[in-house]
Amino acid sequence: MPSLREQLERMSVLVADCGDYRTVERFRPRDVAVTASFLSNSAQLPEHTVIVDEGLRWATRAAAATTDRPRADRVVGLAIDWLAFQLGLKVLNVIPGRISVEIDARLAGNSPAIIERSRWLLTHFDSAGIPRSRVLVRVPGTWEGIRAVEQLEREGIHTAVTLVFGMHQAVAAAEAKATVITPLVGRIVDWHRKMSGAESYPASEDPGVSLVKRMYNYIKQHGYGTEVMAGSFRNVEEVTELAGCDRLLVAPNFLAGLGMTDAPLARRLHPQAVPGANMPRIAIDESSYRAQHAADAMTREKLAEGLHGFGRAALALEKQIGERLDMMTDGKKRNLAREIFEVFDLDADGVITREEWGGATAVFDALDTDGDGRITADEVAVGLGSAFRLSERIIL
Repeated sequence: MPSLREQLERMSVLVADCGDYRTVERFRPRDVAVTASFLSNSAQLPEHTVIVDEGLRWATRAAAATTDRPRADRVVGLAIDWLAFQLGLKVLNVIPGRISVEIDARLAGNSPAIIERSRWLLTHFDSAGIPRSRVLVRVPGTWEGIRAVEQLEREGIHTAVTLVFGMHQAVAAAEAKATVITPLVGRIVDWHRKMSGAESYPASEDPGVSLVKRMYNYIKQHGYGTEVMAGSFRNVEEVTELAGCDRLLVAPNFLAGLGMTDAPLARRLHPQAVPGANMPRIAIDESSYRAQHAADAMTREKLAEGLHGFGRAALALEKQIGERLDMMTDGKKRNLAREIFEVFDLDADGVITREEWGGATAVFDALDTDGDGRITADEVAVGLGSAFRLSERIIL
């Protein structure tokens, strides 16, 4: 009998949730998300020192072209964009599919800024001869983000709407012709567990799984071209319960488990056989979107939490690249691991919980070396690599 993974791959596109470039090289996934956490982890690898330094030199020249005394934060921001472009090119040379490059979550309420940043990235990929079909920009699922998506898709810039927790987000993104939406199963069930006190749910009754099924069925029934890529799974049963979903973003350890398990797998989602037909069409404009968002406590809370977490990841990356700029310009060095730790330790109690982290699950799990669900300052230092310990010089 074929393994669960082999059966699942016949029904859905499986995407390995890789946290850094070396993991991409090892697993060779179909697609890769180039997030702030991915850039931070990949920039620490010794083989990428040249790319980081090249980006900082280019950014310094670019910033100087517009002002006599460019600010350090401007240089760092440009260098991060350069890093995303360069690492994106490297990843595309390894994988058969496409990359999605994250737009800074701190721009989530600013449509023009999202559009400007996306155009900048795509112009560079265009100049490198990369087909636009292989590059997506990851845009937060706010009203302003989805409005930016509508404009970008008109311009032939493909998009992935992230941090999707509510039907109003999914419908608005589909209406905007987003290429992909990414509902986060685990984060949805985390909220329901917290509110209900339930320790777990059967996969068929899992609130995150149920909501993804509803989004998928609605999108397919009404003929939208938007793909649904579910992610942030807490267990393998959630993955198999969504067999047939367009795409499934799955942690490498879950993929390994699926590959070692032989059992029959039933398809749960069918694009041509949508159960519960006649789902009424939902009209979405700004007024109705905001009203539904205000009434949906789970989506409201999880979107805010996700934006905050992604914003902290972006800030940590800025600190990391800023450290390298300091070393290049005046030889200064900072306690980078401590600074990054303090970004995430919101209550200053000496540990970072999964809720405080708010970023990529794969990165949290990699840093949580003892598996106790908490990250200490020492684990952050170790996670940055033996050359990145608190008392040692940072080499990006």
